[in-house]
Amino acid sequence: MVKEGELMWKPDARWIERANLTAFTRRIEAEHGLKLRDYSELWHWSVDHLEDFWEAIWKYAEVESTAPYECVLRSREMPGADWFPGARLNYARHVLRREREQATAMISVGELRPLRRVPWTELARDVRIAATRLRQLGVGPGDRVVGYLPNIPEAMVVMLAATSIGAIWSASSPDFGTRSVLDRFSQIEPKVIFCVDGYRYKGKDFDRRADLGQILDQLKSLQQVIHLPYLFPDDETLPTPGAMLWRDFMDHPPVPREEFEFAEVPFGHPLWILYSSGTTGLPKAIVHGHGGIILEQMKLGRLHLDLNAGDVMFFYTTTGWMMWNFLVSSLLMGIIPVLYDGHPAHPEPDALWRIVADTGTCLFGASPTYVQMLEQARVVPKDKFDLPALRHVMLAGSPVTAECMKWFYNNVKADFLVGPGSGGTDICSGFMGAAPTLPVYAGEIQARHLGVDAQAFNDAAQPVVDEVGELVIRKPMPSMPVCFWNDPGNVRYRETYFAEFPGVWRQGDFFRLNSRGGCFVLGRSDATLNRFGIRIGTAEIYRCVQNLPEVEDALIVNLDLPGGRFFMPMFVKPAPGAVLDDALKEKICARLKSDYSPRHVPDRIYEVTAIPYTLTGKKMEVPVRRILMGMAPEKAANRGAMADPAALDYFIHFAEKKRDYS
Repeated sequence: MVKEGELMWKPDARWIERANLTAFTRRIEAEHGLKLRDYSELWHWSVDHLEDFWEAIWKYAEVESTAPYECVLRSREMPGADWFPGARLNYARHVLRREREQATAMISVGELRPLRRVPWTELARDVRIAATRLRQLGVGPGDRVVGYLPNIPEAMVVMLAATSIGAIWSASSPDFGTRSVLDRFSQIEPKVIFCVDGYRYKGKDFDRRADLGQILDQLKSLQQVIHLPYLFPDDETLPTPGAMLWRDFMDHPPVPREEFEFAEVPFGHPLWILYSSGTTGLPKAIVHGHGGIILEQMKLGRLHLDLNAGDVMFFYTTTGWMMWNFLVSSLLMGIIPVLYDGHPAHPEPDALWRIVADTGTCLFGASPTYVQMLEQARVVPKDKFDLPALRHVMLAGSPVTAECMKWFYNNVKADFLVGPGSGGTDICSGFMGAAPTLPVYAGEIQARHLGVDAQAFNDAAQPVVDEVGELVIRKPMPSMPVCFWNDPGNVRYRETYFAEFPGVWRQGDFFRLNSRGGCFVLGRSDATLNRFGIRIGTAEIYRCVQNLPEVEDALIVNLDLPGGRFFMPMFVKPAPGAVLDDALKEKICARLKSDYSPRHVPDRIYEVTAIPYTLTGKKMEVPVRRILMGMAPEKAANRGAMADPAALDYFIHFAEKKRDYS
């Protein structure tokens, strides 16, 4: 078993010297007359001198503005921080300035299409055509353009086309349920939708034409539908009267680069709308701005991920997850994103590793749940693939265990950076993650990101070290949401992030910071286990239990009962061939007690055939807890946002039979 905190990798002198972070540090030292001995001192400077730091990022990223900014930060109030007032810029222009002859913009591959390298000249041409056509359809700044699209180049084209003219982009993957799509798009009243007829996943075709018809019928704001025959390329039947085929939409002469006009918008002009996970209630429609995303993604990609123009980045995602927006923003730096549409283990369990090898990927990203699948399939990439370009693996989506990190060093390569991160849809970036000049320790996120004043707050709203607390951000970040859509007075926005600690952002995760600056995200704080006044993050329980070979997966919740009582059941999915008998239950309890404490031991253990997850790979602890406490299932969980909606049925039946927990 791997010991948490065990040193796993350390960058050598050559690695540190060539890191972008090293060059940036020297630049800060020269410009401000400083001597910064290590990353910790650079981080402290970045949050103590917020305006100086973000102005340095602006210059480092060579941000182009058609009007000068009046100051870096007019107001630090949260919410309401006013960044770079007066500046006018455009996200898509910062992407298309990377256009070069004979250069690759992105790589696309999927179950329906072979691997293809898309040149910059093609991408830029198509964006300018699509933007011109949108303008001809009457789309302008502030209008919403949405995509019901898989992770394919066309999605990239229309996102850039919409944002280039000041329209607001939003997307939903076609694997989302009809209700889930409508819950998102109906809130923002889109003017134009780009859509497909279906998709292929794990070799199986999913015809979405009937679902698409329902979606289009109920989105009354739509003025134009552009249809891309994707699953059925030879069927050009339009999904609704007045719709237009993608081929006809793009039938327009090329627009010369020098003649195309971008909409130059204020720093905080809405760029795109992302959504909360949608597991409970109506998803929050989170609005991000052009300037904040440009700066945050430039900082993340260049300094923390240590990527440069021409490097290849591959993160397994769909258009419905914020990681897609993160992935495609690599274009801002001339980094080449790999767009993959399909199952991560089809036709073979190592399908993604073949893509990593074939594309020369430098940074590969996935969720920890993907690693569980690799372990179960006994995949060992280093035995089959040559991966000389791979320098960094990024893990995101859920808490990462020491064993998960060790798997990469044992099975992929010994000399590279395995860097977990944590952030969210809320900022479309990370609060903490890789720092390429620091060592990697098992189970530990390397550091808080530059410019991110992340702390662990105790109940007295005081920062603590080596204690579990609430993850808070004490100072504003440029990529914090501009607003929530249709939220007059920012009422819901304030309730979401600032109700607990006024003026301080509360993320909703339990967090621990150690003395060397390493970070641990321990699960959602509203899903935490509070036993006898001791707060327990679910992540540490899962790490312990799922390390047992007889256990494939587990979920645990704590139910507060009348009279100060509580009931903490654990639901276990046994590994293939294993049986959840009394002996295994005793083994689970003994391991939890010995590795952690008696408080970690569940009151009862139940066997299940599936653990419910969202489409983005998060365990649905909060919805399960609410169902077990008696909330109506349709209010507690959105099945359209689930990876396997049937996985919830067991818990609904459980609640019906066992309302009186004792």
